[in-house]
Amino acid sequence: MTGKSENTPKSRALGAELRECRFETGLTQQQLADRIGVSYVSVSRYETGSRSPKPEDVAQLLTVLGVTGDRYSRLVDLSRGADQPNWLDTGQGIRKELTRLIEFERTATKITDVAIGVIPGLLQTADYARSVMADMATDEIEPYVAMRVGRREVLHRKNPINFDAFISENVLRDRFAGAATMLEQLRHLESMAELENVTINVIPAVSERWHPAHAGAFIFFDFAKTTPMVHLEHYASGVFLYGDDEVSPYRSALATLQQVAMDRDQSAKLIATTARELEGADP
Repeated sequence: MTGKSENTPKSRALGAELRECRFETGLTQQQLADRIGVSYVSVSRYETGSRSPKPEDVAQLLTVLGVTGDRYSRLVDLSRGADQPNWLDTGQGIRKELTRLIEFERTATKITDVAIGVIPGLLQTADYARSVMADMATDEIEPYVAMRVGRREVLHRKNPINFDAFISENVLRDRFAGAATMLEQLRHLESMAELENVTINVIPAVSERWHPAHAGAFIFFDFAKTTPMVHLEHYASGVFLYGDDEVSPYRSALATLQQVAMDRDQSAKLIATTARELEGADP
């Protein structure tokens, strides 16, 4: 088998799904490698995304793993163009979207989430997440919530990622989830902000200058050994940017937002004040 060295978002997403398929069979990387006639190093590189297999290679892997039907077709199709730096992901259901995000969160050293419409996913409570997903099919909501809550593990593991969040002040005051749920969410933010590896900066609702957050939300991923990546989430699709020319402006945008946003202590005080106001106490 041959393939190209990538570490692109699409090759890493494909690798995560191939690893999931292998786990379901109970095979080790060495056992799978023996069955398809390659070294376990090749299998490892495919699963990490550092080398993307060709569609025909993916087809062989899936056949050995017993993957058939729609899943087989989808993964072979996912392998096409995996060497391209940027990726428009139209998604294949909420589980597959989260499989991809979980993979990037798991391997990142730092994540910076610029949240303009909702609380960042890694900081959401279960009830808040249910409210965000209110227009989804009923049978998808609970699996999504379980996976979203499970994603918090990267913030609490032995070597946790560093997580920075820029949250619009308007997000803190929005009550689409209901007052009780929003109060619980604000209290959760207070608790999370106490972690050494988590920094929350609030972007004031009123600004006298244009800044990058006016252009929309995005998530910036830093990795130890590969190029940074940016995720742009839309209503029914997402875009992953990987090329240096595409990613660099977002790095500059974060520097600008650092100047615009409240600092860590100011942000913590505003979150606490907003929570007190919501529960009817004196600010």
